[in-house]
Amino acid sequence: MLFTKSIVQAAAALVLLSLNIEAAHVSSRATVCNGYSEFCGRSLGNITMVGTHDSYAVGVNNLATNQDYDITQQLTDGVRMLQSQAHNNSGTIELCHTSCGLQDGGSLQDYLTKVVVLLIVNIDDMPATAFAPVFEAANVSGISYQPGVSSMPASSWPTLGSLIDNGTRLITFLDNHADITTVPYLLDEFSNIWETSFDLTSQTAFDCTVNRSNGDTSTQMFLINHFLDQLILGQPVPDPSQANETNAVSGTGSLGAQVATCQSTMGRPPTFMLVDFYEYGNGSVFEVAAAANGVTYNAKAIATPITSSSSGSSSGSSSSSSNHAQALLDVPSMTLLRVAPVMIISGILFAWNLF
Repeated sequence: MLFTKSIVQAAAALVLLSLNIEAAHVSSRATVCNGYSEFCGRSLGNITMVGTHDSYAVGVNNLATNQDYDITQQLTDGVRMLQSQAHNNSGTIELCHTSCGLQDGGSLQDYLTKVVVLLIVNIDDMPATAFAPVFEAANVSGISYQPGVSSMPASSWPTLGSLIDNGTRLITFLDNHADITTVPYLLDEFSNIWETSFDLTSQTAFDCTVNRSNGDTSTQMFLINHFLDQLILGQPVPDPSQANETNAVSGTGSLGAQVATCQSTMGRPPTFMLVDFYEYGNGSVFEVAAAANGVTYNAKAIATPITSSSSGSSSGSSSSSSNHAQALLDVPSMTLLRVAPVMIISGILFAWNLF
């Protein structure tokens, strides 16, 4: 069985940490939600959150890294949705970007020991029942939201305040094999959320066109994939050299511009904004979220962008591209044969009012 005893133990430790944090906030619970008192009375489907694309893919000198900082720092800085891909790597669940030979973010077990938020990506199409023993052994099911229905419009999701008051701080979506009749807390993503395109390489390509869905897009929550790739040896890889502009509040190809496009097209902002190198722009992604939510942006110090041959900067495009190309050349040839665009989200898990 893929889920080993050690992973269950790690998940149990995760629950204890979550419950400790919840207990520490009992006196103020449902008064400040996700950093704002205004959010406590608002539906989950009526709040815009910053999410990190391939949140576990952290590091330097690797063309497949999407983030400079680990998920503990991401949550501290204000990220509230984490996305990743899980692969069956010779019997061990590893968080890898496209291929474990290309970028291996470590085991799911290690991931669980670091954060309050559990994220499972079902890229190997495991049945929902394969996840249930881990949830149940770790008592995670008790703090997981169970709506009792397979899909809901954005307006029907509970408020953050009620979720916190009820102690249901985990909401999990799977892109495939979700089955609420057998595992009621693993929800089908595309019945509840639609997405825009991904693997874009031009700042002019960001729009609000539906790319994937299995529901009524006029009422579903939706997620925008707002991260820019570059082509290295014909393969799309993260492009940190333009991250300042991509994550910006305004300008061509900016996060703010895509949100504005969605508000014009859909009449409402996205629920989730998935970004790479979230700290580039000095908090601009959080400023965009605040504007979309109609609240005052509470600027605070966040992690500093890492300037290196991998993460680059807005002025280091050629150096960054050169090192990305070299990194790809260093990957074994058999791995190159397996590199291909993949589904961005196989599972998402959200939390709020964590810090």
